[in-house]
Amino acid sequence: MKQPFVICIRNDDYPASLEKRKLYVKLHDTEAEKHHYVRVIDESGEDYLYPEAYFVAIELSDETRQAVMTELTAQELVEESHANASKCKDPP
Repeated sequence: MKQPFVICIRNDDYPASLEKRKLYVKLHDTEAEKHHYVRVIDESGEDYLYPEAYFVAIELSDETRQAVMTELTAQELVEESHANASKCKDPP
């Protein structure tokens, strides 16, 4: 199954959490969709529900999808390594 992508077109009530014109991975949430909400990982790094009117679905070519997902994975790995490094204590 291809991962669906959406572009944020509004952030009226959530300017710190959503960036306009930014590409987000839409997470599957059937219950949220029934109520016209979209689940995405926002700028906090957590997944939250937002009104579907804040996003437009976009189809990416396989090549673009692979590049985006590779970039997302690489970025997540860098962030995770930074988080883990900050948790490490200096040796005595």
